[in-house]
Amino acid sequence: MGYQQKLRGLVVSTGLLTTVLWGATLPAWAADYKQAPMLDEQVKAGKLPAVAERLPEHPYVETMIDGVGKYGGTLRTTILANGDQYNLTRTIANELLVRWDPKWQKVMPSLAEEFKASEDATTYTFKLRKGLKWSDGQPFNADDIMFWYEDVFMNNALSPAKNPTFTVAGKPVKVTKIDDLTVEFKFESPYGLFIQQLAYGQGHLPVIYPKHYLKQFHEKYNKDGIPALLKANPAAGDWVALFNSKVSLTFQPPFWQNLALPTLNPWILTVPYADSERVVASRNPYYWKVDTAGNQLPYIDGITWAKLDDPQLMALKMTSGEFDFAFRHINNSTFKSVLFDGQQTGNYKFVDVKDLPANDAVILLNLNSTDPVKRKIFQNKDFRIALSRAINRQEIIDLVYVGQGAPAQVAVQPEHELFNEREAKQYTEFDPKASVASLDKIMPKKDAEGFRLDETGKRFTINFMVADVFGLSYPDVMQMVQKYAKEVGIDIQLRTTDRARLNTMWAANEQDAYIWNCVGGLSEVYTDPRCYMPFQKADIFFAMKWSEWYSNHATGEEPPENIKALMAAYDKVNAAVTDDDRRQKMKDFLNQSADNFLNIGISRPMPKYMMTSKNLKNVVNGIPITGNLWHPAPTLTQWYFDKPAK
Repeated sequence: MGYQQKLRGLVVSTGLLTTVLWGATLPAWAADYKQAPMLDEQVKAGKLPAVAERLPEHPYVETMIDGVGKYGGTLRTTILANGDQYNLTRTIANELLVRWDPKWQKVMPSLAEEFKASEDATTYTFKLRKGLKWSDGQPFNADDIMFWYEDVFMNNALSPAKNPTFTVAGKPVKVTKIDDLTVEFKFESPYGLFIQQLAYGQGHLPVIYPKHYLKQFHEKYNKDGIPALLKANPAAGDWVALFNSKVSLTFQPPFWQNLALPTLNPWILTVPYADSERVVASRNPYYWKVDTAGNQLPYIDGITWAKLDDPQLMALKMTSGEFDFAFRHINNSTFKSVLFDGQQTGNYKFVDVKDLPANDAVILLNLNSTDPVKRKIFQNKDFRIALSRAINRQEIIDLVYVGQGAPAQVAVQPEHELFNEREAKQYTEFDPKASVASLDKIMPKKDAEGFRLDETGKRFTINFMVADVFGLSYPDVMQMVQKYAKEVGIDIQLRTTDRARLNTMWAANEQDAYIWNCVGGLSEVYTDPRCYMPFQKADIFFAMKWSEWYSNHATGEEPPENIKALMAAYDKVNAAVTDDDRRQKMKDFLNQSADNFLNIGISRPMPKYMMTSKNLKNVVNGIPITGNLWHPAPTLTQWYFDKPAK
């Protein structure tokens, strides 16, 4: 018998598990499949095959919330103008080998029709749905996954740092093609969390690289043709830059700007995330899911994102009825009263969202700073404690977050069985006297203005990067933190930026510090510990060189013994096979993380929500969302307008 994982609110069976064949009991549908009316003319003209020929042999059958929907309409939503490509990802890009169900309770087959795991949790086998097609009609099969593995993931030029989803203890996975529809993922040591990891957003990597299209940009397949392609693309200096300009490992802008890139997503890009005032996507005629009546999904014909620079403008346009859906950047107490009052004029309603972060506002000092003086101070735990005690968290919560939230460090939320009270509450008391006493030992000398001097005799200044994202009012928060820091002699200089610039800085390890939210508030802490240890995933880079080393010991920078011990503790979590063993090892890991106190949290997450048009149906209430649990993408294909959309 295989092992079964049972976390709070989470059931995942992975040991020697062969799943059901979704749709296999409904072969009689083949003659009765239906398609969106907008595709009828293309089929009639011979530009598209019949719907039954575009679907796999066993399509994924989506369970409806309110029942079978109606075709038609364009979903109008919004996106920040710079560095907000993850908004697109969350909306239309969540197609994975396996997926979480909409309630985040179990892992289900998706592109893989079947999957199984070995008893020792080292080997995982996936059988793809027969007849899957990319958005250009070309087959998707094991060769595409092998292209990702052999030619992208294992190519050091394209992937110098290996994504931790596909590594254990610094050793990468070995992927083998069994047949055209079957692949095997094998690890050198047990990896009991792999199926869960694969069901999160980072699990997209094996299925976003269409070999038939991308091989033309790869030196291995088109060495003689690359010079001509580089001449036609002068911005790319070599074949690696050329390849990366066509796709990206993390859904960065190249992914959302290349209209020629085939995809498995329900909608395909028709106006890119570039310099235009909006982004547009239209339905994928080869999408591989159907509803319970055999209607090919999605129901909605297309999506438009209005590109805006200001979250306040987003909220204003929502209240004036210009959007059918909005979530990111305006989904908290800062905008709630305005949005609540605008429901009638905007023709929308509130939908509850279960937000899962470990903290809404986290100070991330760069422990791998290229400045040796700052690196030494940032790595000093006593300095981090002193800065933490200088912050009046309750005042920030009262004034910025209108009382919504609670003083806390980065920690699992109290309702979860892994809640660690010490980790949540340590050093959260507002105690400037204790802060000063500690800082006097670290940097006792001050200049004429009362700011502390470092060991070189210069004023110690932290250049803090601040992006106004997620509607969490980070500029306002940091202005208050700046004031508290000044009172204990620390000079913080604020540098406002957008997310795109911040992405560039942390990728180059150029930042002193920045403020962000942190995932890991509920069960996803098992699979995404990026704020509890150096762990290379998007958005959180407080020790990039150490996280690179963790993924691949041949890269990055070997960390000190306490950090290596923390990483080893998480390796034990990954290797655990039984539920009880994994739970205990996770508690041990969280205790070690608390001992290290790597980041400074400010507020436990406040209640979140999203707004949807009153005409939209099949919308999940209480939908969970976190850093790599990309929602509403998994359920958006079943949304429909019960009245004609504008």
